[in-house]
Amino acid sequence: MYVVFVVVAGVVLFTVMAVALGHGDLLEEESQVVAGPELPERSLRPSDLENIRFAVVLRGYRMDQVDGVIERLEAELEWRDRRIAELEDGVAATDPPSTGRARPSW
Repeated sequence: MYVVFVVVAGVVLFTVMAVALGHGDLLEEESQVVAGPELPERSLRPSDLENIRFAVVLRGYRMDQVDGVIERLEAELEWRDRRIAELEDGVAATDPPSTGRARPSW
């Protein structure tokens, strides 16, 4: 009787492992996505990020797609920060010097 129990337990364990690893053909086929998310060539807008979708794989999202989007955002934010600093420096250079008098409030 003990031998039958061990054999049945082994068969159940084997079946569970086969299904979990996908050898039982009960899991869906993983879709093969080669290209990453499509980002426009122009400056990014918030709606571009709201609409982005990554391919889902067994352990989450495809890392190469996520890394590509993060690199693009990093470069664009860095460019915008430099441009804002340039514009602020330009405005500061064209402001008239302060004479120490209070500005009238109309």
